Amino acid sequence: MEEQIDVLLATYNGEKYIKEQIDSILKQTYKNIRLIISDDCSTDNTVRILEEYKEKDNRIEIYTQTENLGVVKNIEFLLKKVENELYMLSDQDDVWLPEKIEKSIKTLKEQNADLVFGDLVVVDKDLNTIYPSFGDFMLLNDKIKKYIGTNKINYLYNCVTGCTVLSKKNLIEKILPFPTTSKYLIHDFWIGLIVSINGKMAYMPEKYIKYRQHGNNEVGTKKVSHEMEKLEEIRELFINVKLGVFKSYVENNEKFPKDLQKLNVQALEYFEMLEKKKKMNFRKWMVFHKLYKTEKFMYYVENFIIMNMPVIGKVLFKIRYRILKALKKR
Repeated sequence: MEEQIDVLLATYNGEKYIKEQIDSILKQTYKNIRLIISDDCSTDNTVRILEEYKEKDNRIEIYTQTENLGVVKNIEFLLKKVENELYMLSDQDDVWLPEKIEKSIKTLKEQNADLVFGDLVVVDKDLNTIYPSFGDFMLLNDKIKKYIGTNKINYLYNCVTGCTVLSKKNLIEKILPFPTTSKYLIHDFWIGLIVSINGKMAYMPEKYIKYRQHGNNEVGTKKVSHEMEKLEEIRELFINVKLGVFKSYVENNEKFPKDLQKLNVQALEYFEMLEKKKKMNFRKWMVFHKLYKTEKFMYYVENFIIMNMPVIGKVLFKIRYRILKALKKR
């Protein structure tokens, strides 16, 4: 008999697309699921729709929050409700292909992994394909291929898309509570990081989700830095992201191995220093090297110039930006 899987679905004002998502979950080839839904104080018809589905299918369990938690804390609430050995995360506005659960479990067992995540097809509000591969569009697939067997997979950046995740319950106690210091360190970033430190990750390049982009997504495909016309803006964003991430790491340093605990502190001090350096920095370059030394050469150089030599990078950025604009890539 199939083991039961807990599927976690956080909802908020999702009336427009929630039916398609629930239908795609209930119609999976893998039938033994428990669909746990937590609604975060929706003001539209979401709860009414959920109740209608619950009446028709006894695999559905619904919780309605009395005050708005926000998406991250709502997912934390759902993780505390997990009873089965395996759980999955789900967005409210996507569509799962019928074999998603079946293929995820197969990959987890074949690779003896603790967490499986995968690629997605990016679609518009009407499910027309925008990008055939989210991983390629977001430049994640090369990083995933390079770091999948190490804790670097989610250390500097987030390679794990939460709605693709199948994971084991036994690591939830190490994951929770989610850090709340930085808006840049969201739930899937943290889940992927903690599992990579304590277990084994596996990746499915196959796409079993239509990842809908409709303008109101909590997290999507928008590349914020690509819209910026000044290197100073990009540098400020990069530094703020890293400050938020490493502040959260240091606040939770006991969850990291000793070598990373030391690097977390060094990195936080480094980015705090960079925040005050507006033109050139000649200090603590070795910390940058420790963080980026395994990256591709051009990625290393670009980030080094942006972080440490913005006065030089400014000129190079203007030239690059004008070329990309002429090519209609900006």
